[in-house]
Amino acid sequence: MRAPFSYDVSPPVDFWLGPVPVTRTVTMTWVVMAILTVVALLVRRQIMRREGGGLRTVFEAVMEYMDAQIREIVQRPPERYFPLVTTLFIFILAANLASALPRMRPPTADVECTAALALIVFFAVPFYGIRERGIGGYLKGYLRPTPFMLPFNLIGDFSRTLALAVRLFGNIMSGAVIAGVLIYVGGIIAAPIGMLGMLTGVIQAYIFAILTLVYIGGAVRASERRTQKLLEKGD
Repeated sequence: MRAPFSYDVSPPVDFWLGPVPVTRTVTMTWVVMAILTVVALLVRRQIMRREGGGLRTVFEAVMEYMDAQIREIVQRPPERYFPLVTTLFIFILAANLASALPRMRPPTADVECTAALALIVFFAVPFYGIRERGIGGYLKGYLRPTPFMLPFNLIGDFSRTLALAVRLFGNIMSGAVIAGVLIYVGGIIAAPIGMLGMLTGVIQAYIFAILTLVYIGGAVRASERRTQKLLEKGD
């Protein structure tokens, strides 16, 4: 017998493309990307026509904020890191807020989506680190402060990637479950619960983007930290 309210951890299959199943997570990801594409085109048109508007104002505020965060955390000109981090933030924010729509399952409530996002960060960190310091300089970072730290540094890279995926998945999934239960028990509180879920979605998107910047900043500035320690010892 099925419970009055249930949440399937495994996303349901919406349809098949030949032998390939297309799950609800993939469908909702396409929906989010389509919405963001339309919004981006509208903002682009406003910019090209030099028109004001709410969408343009919101996007400019987001871009200015992310620009400032990159300069503060990574301590580099933002042009190199801005596209990745801002895209991650906007996509995760939109995906999280999909839970506010009726009968919608946010893509980030499934671990497949959050794991894919975390893997992007996992590969982006060495990419930027090698680009900034060279492959030799980047790989030497795993041997610091002593070569015995190599396995622990490697484990740290994998564990923080897992933490990124699980943190985002756990918060969004649990929020969807709690909201569904409370709405089923007392539909009158649906609006406050929905607003709380939206706030959680904004916070989790912000945390993911900031942690991405912290990891990238650590990869590109490791040599600077070592130089600073040597100078301090010399003093």
